[in-house]
Amino acid sequence: MPFDTTGKVSLDHIYAQADPRAYFTTLRELEYCIPQLAEPYFADLIRQHRTRLGRTVRVLDVGCSYGINAALLNGGATMDELYEWYTDPVASVLDRDELLIRDRERFAKGQSGARIAGFDSSRSALDYAHASGLLDDVVCADLETGDLTESQRARLSGTDLVISTGCIGYVGASTIVKLATVDEDRRPWMAHFVLRMIPFDPIADSLRALGYDIELVDRVFRQRRFVSDEEQDQVIDTLHAQGIDPHGLEDTGWLYAQLRVCRPAGSVGSTPATDGVAGQH
Repeated sequence: MPFDTTGKVSLDHIYAQADPRAYFTTLRELEYCIPQLAEPYFADLIRQHRTRLGRTVRVLDVGCSYGINAALLNGGATMDELYEWYTDPVASVLDRDELLIRDRERFAKGQSGARIAGFDSSRSALDYAHASGLLDDVVCADLETGDLTESQRARLSGTDLVISTGCIGYVGASTIVKLATVDEDRRPWMAHFVLRMIPFDPIADSLRALGYDIELVDRVFRQRRFVSDEEQDQVIDTLHAQGIDPHGLEDTGWLYAQLRVCRPAGSVGSTPATDGVAGQH
C-alpha cells in the first residue's frame, strides 16, 4: 500500500467504491473508532447551537465519505453496529440498489435535531450517502485546487457547524478557509479531529485571521490501529521530527487524534462535554 508524507498508509481505494461494504470490511480489521469517540462532542455542539438558535442546526461534515458521522448522529447507530450491518452475510449478497433500500429503512428518522450535509471529493461515496438518506445534501469538490461554484455556495450557505474526523491533512487551510467564508456576514463554528502528526498551525493561523478563537481540547482520541509495523515506524519518525512524544500513545500501536474547536471570537459556547468515552486519554 502507498504511504502519504506523514508515513500513514493511504486507504483511498475504500472511499471510491459504489457502496460502503469495502470501507467497513477494511476498517473493522483496524478497529477504526474515531467517529464513535467524536460523536458525543459533535452532539454537544449541536445541542448548544439548537439551544442558542431555537431551530434545526445545519451541519457540514467535511470528508464525510459514506456519511458515517451522520449515521451516528442522526441514525442512532454505533460503529460496532455499522460494522455488523455492512459485513454480515445478508449484506454481502445484496446488489447496490437492494443495499440502499435496506439502509433507507434503517436510517429513515433523524434524531439529533440537525440537518447534515456532506462535503467530499469522492463522488461515489457522496452519491451513496445521499441516496441512503444519511446526508440531506452533498457537495463534491476539491477546494485545494479549485473553488466552490455559485450553486455549491448556495447549498452550503447558512452552515452553523463544520465537523471532520480525519480529513485534515488531505485538506488544508485552502479548503477550510473557503468553507468558513461561504457566507460573507457569518462564520460557522468548527470542530476538527486531527491526527497528532499533522500540523494544524497553518489552518489555525488562517482561521485566526478570519476572527476565530481556537481551543485545543485536553484529551487525545484513538483513530485506528496501524496497518503495519512499517506504518507505525514511519508515523513515529514523523512525530519525533516535529518534537512530539509518542510514548504511551502511537508506540502502543494506535494512531491518535486531537480535537480543535474553532469559534468566531465573541461566540457564546462551552467546551463540548462528554462522560468518559472509551478510547480517550
